[in-house]
Amino acid sequence: MNAERDSGYAVSARYDRRSGRLVITMNTDIQVAIPTSKIEGLSEADPEDLRDIEISSSGLGLHWPQLDADVYLPSLLQGIFGSRRWMAAQLGAAGGASRSAAKSATARENGRKGGRPRKTASN
Repeated sequence: MNAERDSGYAVSARYDRRSGRLVITMNTDIQVAIPTSKIEGLSEADPEDLRDIEISSSGLGLHWPQLDADVYLPSLLQGIFGSRRWMAAQLGAAGGASRSAAKSATARENGRKGGRPRKTASN
């Protein structure tokens, strides 16, 4: 844990309601702002519940008592905003919603043919 703390730890944390971001100030005078919509356990939370944030004694953990949610700061700073399953669901939703000229053309062509081909069982 000392090696992780040497890289920096939180000295303050607050929720900025106007921007919808968690703002963390590190001991290194660096400030990080992350949209709470991107963090598992906080993404659907009421803004009032996001206001009360506790920092662990090590400065590496954040806790929201009203939500019973915890965030490990080193993981958050590495871009890990939730469990593997939650992150995969977020990425899958974004990927499935992508739009491109090729995807639109393929969808129109499939529509003219009666929709997406049915899957067949293979022996």
